[in-house]
Amino acid sequence: MNETINIVRLRQPDEIDDPLTDVLRSGARKLLAQAIEMEAEAFLAEMKDLKLADGRDRLVRHGHAPERSIQTGIGPVPVSRVKVRDRGATGEADRVRFSSSILPKWARRTRSLDALLPVLYLRGVSTGDFQDALAALLGKEAPNLSPSVITRLTAQWGIEYDRWQKRDLSARRYVYVWADGVYLQARMEDHAECMLVLIGATPEGKKELVGFQTGIRESAQSWRELLADVKRRGLKIAPDLAVGDGALGFWKALDELLPGTKHQRCWVHKTANVLNKVPKSVQAGMKTDLREIFSAPNRASAETAIAVFVEKYDAKYGKAVDCLTKDQNALLAFYDFPAEHWDHLRTSNPIESVFATVRHRTVRTKGSLSSKTARLMVFKLVMAAARTWRRLKGQNQLPKLIAGASFLDGIEVIETKPQSAA
Repeated sequence: MNETINIVRLRQPDEIDDPLTDVLRSGARKLLAQAIEMEAEAFLAEMKDLKLADGRDRLVRHGHAPERSIQTGIGPVPVSRVKVRDRGATGEADRVRFSSSILPKWARRTRSLDALLPVLYLRGVSTGDFQDALAALLGKEAPNLSPSVITRLTAQWGIEYDRWQKRDLSARRYVYVWADGVYLQARMEDHAECMLVLIGATPEGKKELVGFQTGIRESAQSWRELLADVKRRGLKIAPDLAVGDGALGFWKALDELLPGTKHQRCWVHKTANVLNKVPKSVQAGMKTDLREIFSAPNRASAETAIAVFVEKYDAKYGKAVDCLTKDQNALLAFYDFPAEHWDHLRTSNPIESVFATVRHRTVRTKGSLSSKTARLMVFKLVMAAARTWRRLKGQNQLPKLIAGASFLDGIEVIETKPQSAA
């Protein structure tokens, strides 16, 4: 018998009716449950040889733990943890336990959401507004991401940061490094502090975060401390090329601690500096002429383009010409290296692109964090971004040999002479 129902469910004002999200959550729940079951079965199969005195299996399934909700990028997903019972344990000391690597015992959210908190902060969201911002992204059912989470996460991030700062670099080799100082305007400018960042590229073309610490306005002493720490942890061979802007502090410290490393000035910074010395009406044409220089097919063509630039602008815009020519050698250093790498070496873009959010942040948020917390948040953001850094073109191509900074430094080379004919 068909019964007509005239009860209509009313949707709450802040509730989002999204069938697609419901489907995704349902599918995620099934996949997660299957993965947890398979993990438990694999564990029991591995422990199959453990038997009781009467021949029965010592480890057996023991149902499921109470269902709990895990916060994910598509909202909360309910799941239950598989329980395994050790029937042969005589005490806690010899008890065999099953711990899921997929669903840790006390997990309440995915790690990707932990990484979301630094992003929200650096985008200008204060700690007091985290809950509202996350609710807008994940819905109102996001109780496990309250502002109090920051305190616990900061302690965990601090441990990770300290461990990373102490890692051994004796087996590492970086052929290129990019250096820059990043200011957190909303948090640390009052103290003239900035983040000193050093990114390196291995001979295989992989980019890695090498150094990261707080400095005072990119001073030589601050860079000296960072480079000294990198050397202390085992980095013995100096990079063949360092890329950075015109901050004198870095170059002075580099020559003292890593002598022989060639200098490459960032063309993005240099272009901006040159254009700042001429009227806006001239900047468009001058920018095109500068692009002709750094995009030249070889050094000779680039030097010819500089000569043309000088001839064209020197009479009227001498300051702009002097700003360019005084660093000519450092601006063209990338031509000494493989052409496949030129796009990477012309600028400090590997750092600029990662910290674009931080560098352009000007809004002072309501929640005030300490410089330590801000540093840890930026560190977490960089480590997350490092997984997506673009590898060097022409992988497995070591740079050309250059006097005083060969990649063979520190490697014993045995020469063999052909035997003379009898």
